[in-house]
Amino acid sequence: MSFRWVYSKPDNEQTVSALQQELGVPEMVAHLLALRGIDSYERAKSYFRPKLKDIHNPFLMKDMEAATERLAKAIRGRERVLVYGDYDVDGTTSVSMLYLFLREFGVSVDFYIPHRFKEGYGINPEGINYAAEINADLIVSVDCGITAVEEARQAREQGIDLIVCDHHNVGDTIPDAVAVLDPKRSDCDYPFDGLSGAGVGFKLLEGTVQKLGLGEEVAYKFLDLVAISIASDIVPMVDENRILMREGLKQINSTPRAGLKALANLINLNIGSITTSNIVFSIGPRINAAGRMGDATKAVQLLIAETPTEAKARAHELESINVARRDEDSQTMEEARTIVDEEYDLDKISSMVLHNPDWHLGVIGIVASRLVDTYGRPAIMLSTVDGKIKGSARSIKGFDIYEAFKECEDLLEQFGGHKYAAGLTIAKENYEAFCKRINEIASRRLTDEDFKPELAIDCDLDLSDVDMRFWKLLSQFEPFGPGNLRPIFVSRDVRVVGVPTIVGSGHLKMKVAQNGSGAFDVIGFNMHEYLPVVRNEQDQKLNIAYSLEENHWNGRRTLQLRLRDVQLNKEKI
Repeated sequence: MSFRWVYSKPDNEQTVSALQQELGVPEMVAHLLALRGIDSYERAKSYFRPKLKDIHNPFLMKDMEAATERLAKAIRGRERVLVYGDYDVDGTTSVSMLYLFLREFGVSVDFYIPHRFKEGYGINPEGINYAAEINADLIVSVDCGITAVEEARQAREQGIDLIVCDHHNVGDTIPDAVAVLDPKRSDCDYPFDGLSGAGVGFKLLEGTVQKLGLGEEVAYKFLDLVAISIASDIVPMVDENRILMREGLKQINSTPRAGLKALANLINLNIGSITTSNIVFSIGPRINAAGRMGDATKAVQLLIAETPTEAKARAHELESINVARRDEDSQTMEEARTIVDEEYDLDKISSMVLHNPDWHLGVIGIVASRLVDTYGRPAIMLSTVDGKIKGSARSIKGFDIYEAFKECEDLLEQFGGHKYAAGLTIAKENYEAFCKRINEIASRRLTDEDFKPELAIDCDLDLSDVDMRFWKLLSQFEPFGPGNLRPIFVSRDVRVVGVPTIVGSGHLKMKVAQNGSGAFDVIGFNMHEYLPVVRNEQDQKLNIAYSLEENHWNGRRTLQLRLRDVQLNKEKI
């Protein structure tokens, strides 16, 4: 897909020269800092050298005093505790963290994660009944619970206390629990509301450790799990998250717990050089696969494994599930693309609604995202479960899919989500009417320009300036994520060196040079459609958009360009 290249600009251009002088860095580095809101020496120092001492006091969070008091009581009294979580990566890492923390104190602790398809998201009556069956004194929910008003009442009626740790948006009514920790509460003055679910759970651990009069390291040893949740849940990589992510990565790379080490070894990741990208694209999807295919407890069992033997077995089990998920994913994507190519006239429709009663609910969200990337239109993927049409939607910039669903509320049995991703349930008799209306809404709100997505460009870069010294400076911008994205550069008038090829399953590989620079390896993942352009235009210089990354191969470290887009320089950008 071709993009509109849009150059980002600092809020204040004078900041760039001021930073350049104060920090003694190249103008480009100062420019990249200014784009990220860094406007002073002190902010730059905190950005480049984030420290755990700079994280926020957990007791600034509403209800933290009550939550830590109750959890400390459960620890001191050796009460029975049930940790209740969600089935995604954030949920399973949160559950594992709380479970391991309580187990260290000899607490009788169990965990419960609802089955994705049989029970659905969040605290439910089945989970409350399970807590009663095991005689739990306390339930601690993580990454869910903020909307569990009725379930909180049910727990209270059964004599079970409840602490909610969540980070999702708060509804009109807050559950009546011992404590409800959520930095998005309107009455909460916590300085940062972008924590992951595991991040909120970590603040509970941090506060409880203080309440018990113990050293901070008791809580810090779980930052590896917090880091996996931050990277995988795509929360803002700023403020406290950036500190927790950085420290968590250090732990993963120095003293990985048994389950993570076994998984990394199995998928050929080098302990010592694992990055945020490795978590997002390799570790996270495998942990997530268990929940996507139905039973997320297998992910928790990997993360809490105590011995290398157990961890290795759990890692192989999770990889098998992931292979099944990937096969299901590939088949569904192929079927979806066939439907779009054969049945849709993209010049006449502004959204895509695809339904196959046999599609797996666990993968249709991923496929919807890929359809958006491929066709540049909102995509809604639907399956049929127990006579109901259910599915996931993904959208593009400029089209709030959640608000669109609100305009279809009379046709939907249930829906939820946010502007770029949502889920829905439709009665069969309303399916055709829904398809018609959602496309009418999209047609009204979207223009041809909206269908060509933007690619935010940080700045132009001469390849002759790219060396290991520049990379060393750039790598200090990590960890990358929303709010601190990996810089995207443009190099103009580059020429292709040698013959471009396709490697793996549709990845473009080539070499380029510019103005006498050395040749750089270029990899364009899933960009095989660009091969005719770069092969047939070898006499025609190209403009390329890319990010820089380090490649490790056979003990050698080299820089390569990860291609994001290609334009012939005769085109106007």
